[in-house]
Amino acid sequence: MDRPGLSRRAFAAQAAALGAALAFGPASAHSATPARNERRDLFPQGVASGDPRADSVILWTRRAPDSGGAAHRLTVEVAGDPGFGDVVAWGHAEVTAATDWTCRFLAVGLKPGREYWYRFVDEAGNASRIGRTLTAPADDDDRPVTFAFVSCQDVTQGAMNAYRRMLWEDARRPRDEQLGFVLHLGDFIYELVWYADERPGGVERGRRLRDVVRYPTGEQVDTFHIPADLEDYRTAYKGYLSDPDLQDARARWPFVPVWDNHEFNWRSYQSQRILNGEIRPAQTLKVAASQAWYEYQPARVRKPGSGDVFEAPAVENLPLAGLDARGTGLEPNNLTAIKALQIQRAFRYGKNVDMILTDNRSFGSPGGSYSGHPDLKFGGAVPEDMYAILDQGRDHGGGSPPATIRVGAADFPNPNVDAPPEAYLGLEQMAWFKDRLRAARAPWKIWGHSFGTLTARTDPQNLPPAYADRWPTGAGYGLMQGGGYGVEHAEIFDMIREEGITGFTIVAGDKHAFWAGYPSKSLPPRAFDPVGVEFVTGSISSQGFAEVQQLAPRDRPLRPFYLHDRPDGVTECVFGMTLMHGVQSTLALHDTGDPAQARAARNPELAPHLSFMDFAGHGYATVRASADELETEFVCIPIPHERSETEDGGPLRYRVAHRVSLWEPGEPPRLSQEIREGDPGLAI
Repeated sequence: MDRPGLSRRAFAAQAAALGAALAFGPASAHSATPARNERRDLFPQGVASGDPRADSVILWTRRAPDSGGAAHRLTVEVAGDPGFGDVVAWGHAEVTAATDWTCRFLAVGLKPGREYWYRFVDEAGNASRIGRTLTAPADDDDRPVTFAFVSCQDVTQGAMNAYRRMLWEDARRPRDEQLGFVLHLGDFIYELVWYADERPGGVERGRRLRDVVRYPTGEQVDTFHIPADLEDYRTAYKGYLSDPDLQDARARWPFVPVWDNHEFNWRSYQSQRILNGEIRPAQTLKVAASQAWYEYQPARVRKPGSGDVFEAPAVENLPLAGLDARGTGLEPNNLTAIKALQIQRAFRYGKNVDMILTDNRSFGSPGGSYSGHPDLKFGGAVPEDMYAILDQGRDHGGGSPPATIRVGAADFPNPNVDAPPEAYLGLEQMAWFKDRLRAARAPWKIWGHSFGTLTARTDPQNLPPAYADRWPTGAGYGLMQGGGYGVEHAEIFDMIREEGITGFTIVAGDKHAFWAGYPSKSLPPRAFDPVGVEFVTGSISSQGFAEVQQLAPRDRPLRPFYLHDRPDGVTECVFGMTLMHGVQSTLALHDTGDPAQARAARNPELAPHLSFMDFAGHGYATVRASADELETEFVCIPIPHERSETEDGGPLRYRVAHRVSLWEPGEPPRLSQEIREGDPGLAI
């Protein structure tokens, strides 16, 4: 065992690398401070903790500046009891405008699997609210691991009722069944903001707009506003963290965050933005977005500089140049911008879980061209075989892509013969991910993935004659969502199969829908060979596909494949049925109104990889992982138009559990379902 002095030096080095001040015991060394006077108004974004380990956790707050003040000196206190009678760690840090008045402490010397309370106190004795956090269990602790995963929260258009529900339920569980942490899979903020006074009636797509974010500089694009500099991104985080339910959640559990696309720009790749179809180099904005994320998220990430201040590298806004084999631009300003903050990381959580988190947005390839093909008229569906050729670019067919692509009876030139494949991990991160997956020894190897790998397709080749003009003869299955990145996914899935890795589990967000299923390299009529299980959580509040479809004209020709108008006046989303069971099932539901008859007409070849799909789903998901079983529960709430007036966050639509037993190498995983509450309707 290390001597205390060596441990302190090791912890100090770790804190410096993370840009955090050190909070260390024993409490007897703690000098007296003025009396504590809780002043939440002086800490308007609350408190948070993150990335728990067995002996340490990151603690965060923001102390708002006083008029004319240049700095605040904060003390953090960590205690083993909510009354702070047993202070086990403490530390000091100065906060200034350089970090937008935020700070990070690495609280160390803690015991594994324990509950702790913490608070921040300024030089005048003004205290933040009290936060609660938990350390990870020891590596040899075989107790079940329980955590939640969430994504996609837009506070400008909806309420955080999902967090209210999560808080209410967790507080009523026995201590050993409570959540250990919350994995946030991105879209913590939405950089796209509609201003209420600029939209008719203060409403956008049926949602009331909240005046939560107003950019000091900003740029208007069409009807919405986007950030133009660092202060704009900081403004978004401050506005989002003014929400009381989000604050309460961050004060109760440690969060483990990664980003998705909206933390930088909705449509972007690497350091480039796409606005109105125009590619705009944006290295400076990519760095600014990363800096704001670092300042407002408690995470163990690698950043420029060794102190708390994010030392933003100087970059120029230039187009990509010199793409590598997976499409990463080797132009120095691009590489500097996309590597300024490195959020990919992995950790062990007890004996049963190894967690691997990747950055799925900073290394995305530019992609090739998807134009020039014959007109397709089935709701945006693209022939699966055509898409695979375009997606894999010059890597298709083992490096021999076809010069032309046939769709129905027509041929068109392959525009991506010389293009790199669609990719998002990049070469360096892919190698790191595979190494971490190989090294994982826990029964469950969980990949925290911002948008998931599952494919959603349908079978327009089975449309009746009335829709004959909607799909080219012989075009086969149509891809509707996902399904890209075939080269990277094949590389990962082949490794899992060849090396006998079991317990591979993906948890994802982004889709604003609940999905459950099996990742597989290919689907029928090709080989279906699942290598794990995958779960996608519905959004916390962001609008889902079903809600937006409700706004479409009722005379839309393809309406039966998206919406079903029941005799009782209720309109329900049937898009999931179109994707899981096929067009014949959807039409049977339209004709009979009977879900049983609709499912009897299903195409069994279409989606053997999907077992649940709800495009009207809001809420969150939880995972419970023991040595031999993993259970994921979807907790679905109604559309969160307004903040619930009840402590429990309002009613539930349903609660559905998905279970899988740990499988042996060479065996397929097998999911089972249990409807525990409510009615998931057509989601199954």
